[in-house]
Amino acid sequence: MKWLEISIHTHEEAVEALTERLQTMGAGGVSIEDSVTVDQTIPGNYGEIIALNPADYPEDGVVLKSYFSEVGHTDQLVQEVEKCLLELKGYGLNIGINNIQTSWVDDEDWANAWKTYYKPTRVSDRLVIVPVWEEYVLQAGELPIYLDPGMAFGTGTHPTTRLTLQLMEKYLNENQKVIDVGCGSGILSIAAEKLGASEVLALDLDPVAVKNAQENCEQNDTKRVMVKEGNLLQGIGTTSQVIVANILAEILQQMMYDLPRVLVPGGIFIGSGIIASKQEDVVKGLQEVGLSVIEIITEEDWVAVAAKKT
Repeated sequence: MKWLEISIHTHEEAVEALTERLQTMGAGGVSIEDSVTVDQTIPGNYGEIIALNPADYPEDGVVLKSYFSEVGHTDQLVQEVEKCLLELKGYGLNIGINNIQTSWVDDEDWANAWKTYYKPTRVSDRLVIVPVWEEYVLQAGELPIYLDPGMAFGTGTHPTTRLTLQLMEKYLNENQKVIDVGCGSGILSIAAEKLGASEVLALDLDPVAVKNAQENCEQNDTKRVMVKEGNLLQGIGTTSQVIVANILAEILQQMMYDLPRVLVPGGIFIGSGIIASKQEDVVKGLQEVGLSVIEIITEEDWVAVAAKKT
């Protein structure tokens, strides 16, 4: 089968949001070539990418390649991508060079490319992302999250995901109920069960994301995760000890007024996907609905916040 490859030279800030948008457009997979990856130092035996060839990566920014089958109108799809980039720019995200190119490729040219470079990656003290094709011997205390990048649209090691997982590991206690808002690939829901959550409700407005999350949950043999279509916290009548959301700051602000209703007293909200310039707005919004910010952590230009309902 031939696939249409849409290659977008953009900025790292836009990658996660753009990846999710491409997924809703029907992308069958996404690969990411980040200029900073070549210069990264990987500690110990862990590392997402090995045996790097600088020629495979852009000199600056990020090249995000997405793949579409059964494409009838290439120009129309490219126009949709252009419109999406402008929307992300309107949200305040840096879309970088914003150069779009198209080409046609065979199945094996993209479906197997991940297997050359991607390896198990520790993303927090205990959580390790393991590609499903890798044979990996767990070390003492490690909690594996098994992912197929082609299915999960990424390896789960974007800064916003890492920050969220680090805060979850710190604040999520065993036997707590968790709600994952905008679950995407389901990685946070899987992590919540691995960390001991008694129940996990994974919500996403996009039915394609719901399907991907369900597939990844099956891959990890989850028993306590329920994946459903849902628009943020609208219509949620139950309460929870922990709510996690790795989505754009503007979307976080839309759900803030539901947090006091859904969180139990003493409950924790963990929000990520926040670009540094939006940190103040998010913190102010949380305080306005009665939550106390207890920790803020950052990586590159990204921010994650932990807040508590008093």
